[in-house]
Amino acid sequence: MLQFVNDFNQGIFILLTVIYLYQLYYLFVSLTARRRKNPLPAKAQKNHKYAAIIAARNESAVIGELIRSLRGQNYPQELLDIFVIADNCTDDTAAVSRQAGAIVYERQNKSLVGKGYALDELFRKIHAYHHDAGYEAFFIFDADNLVDENFVREMNRLYDCGYKAATCYRNSKNYGANWITAGYSLWFLREARFLNAPRMLLGNSCAVSGTGFMVAASLLNQGWQWHLLTEDIQFSVECALKGETIGYCDTAIIYDEQPTTFGQSWHQRLRWSKGFYQVTRHYGGALLQAVVAGGKKAFSCYDMLMTIAPATLVTVLGILINAFLLISALIEPSFITARLVRATGRAIVFAVVNIYLALMLFGTATLITEWKKIRASAFRKVVFLFTFPIFIFTYIPISLVALVRKVQWTPIHHTVLKSLNEVR
Repeated sequence: MLQFVNDFNQGIFILLTVIYLYQLYYLFVSLTARRRKNPLPAKAQKNHKYAAIIAARNESAVIGELIRSLRGQNYPQELLDIFVIADNCTDDTAAVSRQAGAIVYERQNKSLVGKGYALDELFRKIHAYHHDAGYEAFFIFDADNLVDENFVREMNRLYDCGYKAATCYRNSKNYGANWITAGYSLWFLREARFLNAPRMLLGNSCAVSGTGFMVAASLLNQGWQWHLLTEDIQFSVECALKGETIGYCDTAIIYDEQPTTFGQSWHQRLRWSKGFYQVTRHYGGALLQAVVAGGKKAFSCYDMLMTIAPATLVTVLGILINAFLLISALIEPSFITARLVRATGRAIVFAVVNIYLALMLFGTATLITEWKKIRASAFRKVVFLFTFPIFIFTYIPISLVALVRKVQWTPIHHTVLKSLNEVR
């Protein structure tokens, strides 16, 4: 039994270390990025025509500022139109959007609920009524976003280079509000700096994360085809499987509002966890086959497979097995030796401490490199660094609940009314 426990714990540790070791290489690549050639030219050869797409549900408090930030783009205004789909709204989101200068369509559908369905209907409206507008690509935003004035100009560089999909640098409107908003914000900053940036430098496909991304009209087939609970990851995985490289631009910046209460955060991340399980179920086998087959897209598929893989559940399973053996030994000492008690207890502590330290490593690296870009006091930046691993640990019960509970898309209400200048 003692040998089994030791072998089991070592096996889990080695497995997780080996399959995620490449992310340490990503960390190294990002930290040495200045020595590497930027894959993008300094300026695009042509200004292309785009449409900004916003799916909004009862977002009258914040959507006006988003549209104003898009109207203030350092890009020819005749080459950028703004569309809003007011999805199942009971407030004046549509009126506020029209007043701010957007083209608005309203949708009432209680059976097909979710951002993906709203986007699909809007794209079909655009194809039906604006097919002669000549949109080459679209930018997808959430209503609570604020967009840096150079966003379109910078993303245009990627499209001009041939990228049919691209993501951006996702900053936060309310980093310093509390440990929850800081946890979200630091995670998204880490994703930009230490996942998407090195992917871009190495020529691998990046991953979009819900908002602030570009997709070419040629990829849409007249509509939005991704309807799982995490439609962004579904889109990213399909791009990897098709060999379509998603680009990343760190000079295209958006500011995103994060949930401020644990209840809101729980419901949002429960949907994300369930969505990841859905994507794993639908695409896990295909990703594994692409990895085994090799070729140019193999590593991007491996990266996406590790992104959606339920590593949290593997870790939790290891902790639970050790905890069961430990409790059994404490209840019935004759059942197992004292050495086994020490082995299981040590394994649990080792797992928790190592995960905490790994998260602190990435959190610290992110905080140091992105210090000047984080909109919060120095005191809050440092304090919330130590709560960052705790925020990530709360994914453990969320991941377990998502296994057994039916989850539906629910909106997050946004209230941080700030202009772009106020955020900065």
